[in-house]
Amino acid sequence: MKEKRDIYRFLHVTPRRIFEQLDQYVVGQKHAKEVLAIAAYNHLKRIEYLKFGGEVSIRKSNILMIGPSGSGKTYLARTLARILDVPFAYNDATAFTEAGYYGEDVEVAIGRLLYATNQNVNAAENGIVFIDEIDKIARRTGGARTGAGSRDIGGEGVQQALLKILEGEKIFVPLNVTAHWNKYDYVEIDIANILFICAGSFSDLEESGDSKPIGFFGDDEKHAREVSTEDLVKYGFLPELLGRLPVRVELDALSADDLVTILTQPREAMIPEYQRLCALDQIQLDFTREALLEIANAALKQKLGARALRAILEKVLHPILFVGPERAGERVTIEPDDVRRAVAAPPTSS
Repeated sequence: MKEKRDIYRFLHVTPRRIFEQLDQYVVGQKHAKEVLAIAAYNHLKRIEYLKFGGEVSIRKSNILMIGPSGSGKTYLARTLARILDVPFAYNDATAFTEAGYYGEDVEVAIGRLLYATNQNVNAAENGIVFIDEIDKIARRTGGARTGAGSRDIGGEGVQQALLKILEGEKIFVPLNVTAHWNKYDYVEIDIANILFICAGSFSDLEESGDSKPIGFFGDDEKHAREVSTEDLVKYGFLPELLGRLPVRVELDALSADDLVTILTQPREAMIPEYQRLCALDQIQLDFTREALLEIANAALKQKLGARALRAILEKVLHPILFVGPERAGERVTIEPDDVRRAVAAPPTSS
């Protein structure tokens, strides 16, 4: 059976290569990148194995990413899709409702993937569907975690609906997700090879379990433990749904040094981007190390991780960008005091 041993030879990626390419864009999160690289590679092998008539059933390795806001969950998933050269569709789980209620049916997630491929069914059938804010569809117990009402149409109802697409085979999905719900044209898609990546911050996860710190929620890393299936069930997730998300990826909260690295080193770093913008006005823009740390600490105070960096930079550079053409030929160095003044300044009213 030589052909079955050789069917993977033409795959253009390996786990290490996927990791190295993720490393060029995403700062830190070494373990998370390794887990994602392995899962993505196994997914590709599974597709090729089945394409060449594999006899043994290999189940999909759908992924659940758990990490604080701004730690890079969405960015990791988008970068992974770009590395694998497959279509990618972003979805917000809070928009989903149980079938028959006002809101989005879960099938729309596949419809978005089809839309991203310009209605190319073959391409969509090998894409990645990303579902963000998955923690917001936890089953309500006692209080109203996801809203009021006696029927949990946005929690357990959505989880039940997700079961059929996470490991389904063929379903009908809307051809045009921008149309009104009753004007959809539908097309059949085989979703057996679509990789699902679900992500959430689970910011109050420690409140649903015992008092022992869980994952990145504990201040002392030595005593923190991994998030278990039992923790997630207590949080409000169906065991059947968790069984269809076998790969768990936990992301760490980013430190100030991580945020400085994000600002300066990756391929899509923000500081070089603003330096190029200023260079177009013939301004040489520099930042001291202390100023970068001040920006990072300001982002940490907002508890938004890397997501807060661009807004802070815009405030810091506002005076320079406003008079940019008038300062052609100058060299401007951002100091810590410049950052502190910009962050402390109240928004101006018109």
